[in-house]
Amino acid sequence: MSYYDIDAILTDNQKVPCTFNLTLPHLGYLDSAPGRPLPSGTKVDLPLWLAERLAVSQLTPQTSLITLDLPPSLSPRVMNALKADPKSVDLRSLAANFYGLAERILELFEEEEVCDVLLESWRVRASEEERVLFRSAHDSSKAMRVWMGEMKKR
Repeated sequence: MSYYDIDAILTDNQKVPCTFNLTLPHLGYLDSAPGRPLPSGTKVDLPLWLAERLAVSQLTPQTSLITLDLPPSLSPRVMNALKADPKSVDLRSLAANFYGLAERILELFEEEEVCDVLLESWRVRASEEERVLFRSAHDSSKAMRVWMGEMKKR
């Protein structure tokens, strides 16, 4: 992805749930408590770009600052709905750039089942889009021939 890729920028700004592993002084404003420390175990939604950096940074060899959780758009409920009928799930309401977010999250998590479900839903949805595009092209070609026939009659 390019630095200027608008899809990458929008994906990086998607909020993802995180759990802080340490108590942090003066960061209570992240949990609507300005001036107070942010206690360990607090769940906060952070932009993906920030959450990713904090999750991979380690204060000690055993402890990272936060634990990244799967976003609601990749929850088991959504995965079950995608397994049942990928075309019926409104992906845009789940995440503005659903597949971009899923790709970035799967770089951080080893979720083979989620990956398999997303690949299959992509295939099903793409084949449906191909049919719609083919039908649209066929109809417009037909309309063009009719119009050309009418123009020749004049």
